[in-house]
Amino acid sequence: MAPLTIGGLARLAGVGVETIRYYQRLRLLPVPNAGASFRRYPQHVARRIRFIKKAQGVGFTLEEIGTLLDLADGRNRRAVQGIAAARLAQINGKLADLARMQVVLADLLHQCFTTGATRPCPIIESLTEGEAVLARP
Repeated sequence: MAPLTIGGLARLAGVGVETIRYYQRLRLLPVPNAGASFRRYPQHVARRIRFIKKAQGVGFTLEEIGTLLDLADGRNRRAVQGIAAARLAQINGKLADLARMQVVLADLLHQCFTTGATRPCPIIESLTEGEAVLARP
């Protein structure tokens, strides 16, 4: 397999050149030596880029992805499991928050539809509760 220019690597990995440079600045990707004036990348770097993009797609931060890449040899499964479990707990927390917001907003919307036009809007009332007057620009 012939080495690739940064443009060829970007095409193969399905990302932009700037993404590759950004990942290099974060030390997620190696920076090859510039031999004859162009840097040449081994094709396996595209697999690493796809790993990064897939990990981002399931919610890992770039910092966490760096740790996962360091652990990619699979010898320290407990560390990988710990990172994945922490991310899952965070996602579950966000889902619980969203579910609470959904219930509250659905209830307010229902109240808004069922109260008469002569009564104050329950949505606005709940958002300004405790405020003397809603400030207007």
